[in-house]
Amino acid sequence: MDRTGGTEHVPGTGHVTDVAGPGAPGSGSADDPLVIRDAATGAAVPDAFQRLWNPHRMAYIDAGREGRGRGHEGDCPFCEAPRKSDEDALIVARGEHAYVLLNLFPYNNGHLLVCPYRHVPLYDEATADETREMAELTQTAMRVLRAVSHCDGFNIGMNQGEIAGAGVAAHLHQHIVPRWASDSNFFPIIARTKSMSQLLGDTRRLVAEGWPAAD
Repeated sequence: MDRTGGTEHVPGTGHVTDVAGPGAPGSGSADDPLVIRDAATGAAVPDAFQRLWNPHRMAYIDAGREGRGRGHEGDCPFCEAPRKSDEDALIVARGEHAYVLLNLFPYNNGHLLVCPYRHVPLYDEATADETREMAELTQTAMRVLRAVSHCDGFNIGMNQGEIAGAGVAAHLHQHIVPRWASDSNFFPIIARTKSMSQLLGDTRRLVAEGWPAAD
């Protein structure tokens, strides 16, 4: 290796890499700033990574390890929600057999979930009354979202079972995602980030106020 600096071919890769000269980072010399000399200064030695600190994510990691928040009996967010106020649970409408609430982690503004009150995991295990009311609530939700958000279309569907991507697999829920002609851009594709233009509380209020009164 050329210790004075330059380039070097990496065998079998077709790549050419920089070769550090004396004292340059990565050279291994006595004055190389990347070489840890002692524990007192080692923590300050830089590396190639930038870090985005998200300590709050440990709450989700710990919950996943313990199986919490997955919709099991006694620990189901969709069983707990109806026991709270509409504002606290983000509920926009309550029926006899099912209810509608905002998704806490929405794909788009106005992303709604339709859930039966009964703790049942799969669509083919729902009763005729539950499926009927879920369908009626879905239709009403579409009309309300068109009126209050002027959306251009919808994605509607269910993920059945964890293997199919259901986050709370043990409690049946249907997604209603409003879509707009301009709602896709480079953010979700490149940065895995979704730009949300409205707070959940404001969205809940608009949808709830637009929901037709029960007969």
